[in-house]
Amino acid sequence: MKLIKLYLLSILSGLLLSYGWFPNEFAPLLFVGFVPLLLVEQILFKRESRYRALTLFSCSYLTFFVWNCITSYWIKNASMEGALMALITNSLLMTIVFVMFHKAKQRIGEKWGSTIFVLFWMAFEYIHLRWDISWSWLTLGNGLYNNSSWIQWYEYTGVFGGSLWILLINNLIFSILKNRETDAGIRNKKIIIALTLFILPIGVSLLIKYSYQHSTEVTDKSKTQRVVVVQPNIDPYDEKFSGNYIDQLDKMLRLATQKTDSTTDYVLFPETALQEDIWENAMEQSQSIIMIKQFLKKFPKLKMVVGASTRKFYKDGEKPSLTARRYIDFIHFYDEFNTALQLDSSMTIQKYHKSKLVPGVEAIPFPAIFKYVEALSLEMGGTSGSLGMQDERTVFTSSNKMASTAPVICYESIFGEYVSEYVKNGAQFISVITNDGWWGDTPGYKQHLRFSVLRAIETRRWVARAANTGVSAFVNPVGEMVQTTDYWVPAVLAQDIQLNSTLTFYTRYGDYIGFLAMWISLFILIYSWMIRFRIIKR
Repeated sequence: MKLIKLYLLSILSGLLLSYGWFPNEFAPLLFVGFVPLLLVEQILFKRESRYRALTLFSCSYLTFFVWNCITSYWIKNASMEGALMALITNSLLMTIVFVMFHKAKQRIGEKWGSTIFVLFWMAFEYIHLRWDISWSWLTLGNGLYNNSSWIQWYEYTGVFGGSLWILLINNLIFSILKNRETDAGIRNKKIIIALTLFILPIGVSLLIKYSYQHSTEVTDKSKTQRVVVVQPNIDPYDEKFSGNYIDQLDKMLRLATQKTDSTTDYVLFPETALQEDIWENAMEQSQSIIMIKQFLKKFPKLKMVVGASTRKFYKDGEKPSLTARRYIDFIHFYDEFNTALQLDSSMTIQKYHKSKLVPGVEAIPFPAIFKYVEALSLEMGGTSGSLGMQDERTVFTSSNKMASTAPVICYESIFGEYVSEYVKNGAQFISVITNDGWWGDTPGYKQHLRFSVLRAIETRRWVARAANTGVSAFVNPVGEMVQTTDYWVPAVLAQDIQLNSTLTFYTRYGDYIGFLAMWISLFILIYSWMIRFRIIKR
């Protein structure tokens, strides 16, 4: 087959994967998205050529670059440099994984090729969630987030169950097309298996959804909380980080008043709602904190979860973290944090520091190595360089211990196992606070919203989502959006939600499917290298 035909097949694969991604509404395309590229790989596998690996590299890079660009082009609205870095790097990583699959298949044999592809791809997705240059937005299982009725079994598997489902069907369809000349009976049997594998999980999902909905009727009013989410719609490119922080907070408090009364249990303000430079060593002196405290005096039972930009000053004798910056006296150090706070009518302030940071924006990858190039990082939200983090997932608890919530900040909501750590620590519902205005009116904020659907199903928790811009929402435990705001308007929503303390199978065991795939893939890699050296020795 001519090279141009191989490139056309590669582009087709990229287009299928792209238009299977939300908000394009064609999720079934994901189940055939890899097929053209797998056909390219099979053609090159059979071809004897010294440039075979290079050709496969260029073809697969073309596929993944098309996929990344069409689904994630909106990153450019925040930073053109960041977009190019993310799209080029992510495409390269995917290409390396695909070429590694091809090499292992050459050494171990065509019979095991489909298995190797599935395992290597899932191992990549698992690792890609867990290192400093993670951009795991395109984990395959995420692509089904607009089809919540199909994926209720994510409470057992998480998104890796979705990735496995998509990859298996891609492999089956590839096998049918690859062996078109085989016996019609065998081919028909594979077609039936592929259809069954597609339809059966959807049927199981519908049964799970029906069963869950009819087994969770709430009769205990003590487990119901009234939650208000506030969307102030303050433009992050204009007034948010340059305007008067007192005026901005006053706007949010006035919005909250529209839906807040004596029955309200929680009010949520979005990420970095408080733009005053709040020093954690002297938080009570902050004008923003004083204003919120005055507001809370009117509502004794109210808890407020609010995003803030905070700083911690390291006193003499305190060891600064790797992310610490020098203070103006050039002697001391301090850290900056993207923080969530919970305040109530008591004097207690609970805090959590965002710890899944956006690479290149909030964190320099591998700080122990690249600490001294922080000045090259992108500036977003008035800061540049790496923000501080914390090791544990803090859960905000009411003073009477009757309710608790997970303060999930923006980017953290795309990490299923990470969010489940809050739930294992006692969170009974999930509060997502975010600022999606960086991406403008693009698929970016719509995709980010849909991650809350996945987290709701995985943990069977209500999700209350407060966005500065973008869309705020309430998502119930089966992934249905009960209420949403319009895009780019100031708004406030109120909803009665039910608390849940039961742990799902996924919450208990996390991304075990990806974990197993990683270790099996490592064994296969070692085995393939042993075969290679044995062949060379002969």
